[in-house]
Amino acid sequence: MSLRRRARTSEPDTPARLRRTRWLLTGLFTALTALCLIVLGSLAASIDAHSRARDLDAGIDRVVTGLAREVYWNEDGGVDLETVRNDDDLVDGPDPVVVLVLDPGGGWREPFVHKRSGMPTDLTGLAGATAAAEETQWHTLIDRDGNRVRLAVGPVWDNDGAIGAVIVAGADPAPAERDHHRLLLALWGGGAGLVVLAALAGHLLSGASLRPALRMLDQRERFLSEASHELRTPLATLRLYLDAALRDPADTRRAVTDARALTDRLGRTVAGLLARTRTETGAGQLDRQRLFLDQLVEGVVAECGGEIEVVTEPTAVHADPDLLALAVRNLVDNALVHGGTPVEVRVAAGRVTVRDHGPGLDPGLADPFARGAVGARGQHGIGLSLVRWVAEVHAGSVTLVPAPGGGTLATLSLPEAPEALPEAPEATPELS
Repeated sequence: MSLRRRARTSEPDTPARLRRTRWLLTGLFTALTALCLIVLGSLAASIDAHSRARDLDAGIDRVVTGLAREVYWNEDGGVDLETVRNDDDLVDGPDPVVVLVLDPGGGWREPFVHKRSGMPTDLTGLAGATAAAEETQWHTLIDRDGNRVRLAVGPVWDNDGAIGAVIVAGADPAPAERDHHRLLLALWGGGAGLVVLAALAGHLLSGASLRPALRMLDQRERFLSEASHELRTPLATLRLYLDAALRDPADTRRAVTDARALTDRLGRTVAGLLARTRTETGAGQLDRQRLFLDQLVEGVVAECGGEIEVVTEPTAVHADPDLLALAVRNLVDNALVHGGTPVEVRVAAGRVTVRDHGPGLDPGLADPFARGAVGARGQHGIGLSLVRWVAEVHAGSVTLVPAPGGGTLATLSLPEAPEALPEAPEATPELS
C-alpha cells in the first residue's frame, strides 16, 4: 500500500503538467515572435542604413559631377574657376567643397575652398590617389574639428586628356546617423512592446486551447465521484443477493431475478452519468423525445420498492427518458434514505413532487443540490446534483423545501409538451 502511494505521489499531477504546458506554449510563442521581430528589425535597420549611405553618397557625387563640368581650361593651360565661384546652388550649399589643381611641378594647390574646416587638413594624398585611379574615390575621415566627414574625390581632365584637377566634396553623416539611431530605438522599443503583447496573447491563447482539457479533467473527476456514489449501494445490494443464493440454493432463482433487475438499474444509472458527462463536454447530445411523465414515474417507483404512495395525472414532457428516470429515482431514493416513510409521489402538469415524513432538511446544508455537499448528518447532495443538472438541461427547475407538518418536499418541474397533432389523412384520388 505504501509503495502504491509513493508511486502515485511520484507521478506529476495532470493539472500541473497542463499548467507547465501552458507556460511552455507561451514561451515558445513569445520566443518565435521575438525571433521574427529581431530578424525583421535587423533587415529594416540594415536596409535603412544602406539607403541613408547611398543617399549621402549620391548627394556629394552630384556636387562633384556638377563642379567637374564647370571647371574650364584656358589656351595657355591655366584653370578657369569663375563658373565654379558663381555656382551658388553647388558651392554655397551646406557641404564643404575644395578644388585642387595640379601644378606643373607635380604639387597640388587649392585655388578654391568652401567651408575648409569641414575637410581633413591634408588633401594632397587623396588627390594623388584619385589621379592615379582616374575615378571617383570615397572616404570617411576626420575633419579639422574632429568630426567624421564623408568625402567624394573626383578627377577633372584638362584639354590634353590628363587629370589636371581634383574636386573634393564632403558631407556630414551625423544627421543621417542620428535619424538611423532614432529608427533603431523605435524598432527595438516597438519590438519589445510587441513581444510583451505577444506573450500576453500567447498566454491567453494557450489558456484557451488548454481550457477544454482542464474541463475534461474536471468532468472526469466529477464522473468518477458521482459514479462511485451512485453505484456503491446497488453493488453492495447485488453482493447480498449473490451471497444469499450461495447460502440457500432454494433462493437461487429469486436472487438471480433480483440481481438481474438490479443490473438493469445499474446500467441505466451508468448510462445517465455517461450522458451527463458527454453532454457537458460537448461529445454527445440529449435524446429528447415526447414521453408521458406519469408513466415514467410509475415505472421508476416500481423499481425503487419501499413504502411509496403514487398519485399521477396524465402529463407529457419533452425529455431524455434515461436522464429523467435517473433524476426521479434520485429524488425517491433520497426520500427513502434520508427522509422517512411513507413517501408520497405526485405527478401532474409536468411536475413531480416527492414528499417524505422524516426529520426534514438538514440545517447544515446551505445548498442541498451542491455536488458533495456535507451537512450535520453526513454527506448528501451528489445524487441531488444530478437532479438539478437534469432539470436545467431540460429548461426546468428543482426545489427542496420543508413540507407542511414535517418532512421534506422535493419538486421537479419541466415544461409540458404540447399535445401531438393528429396526422393529416392521405388524400384519396378522385375517381373519374
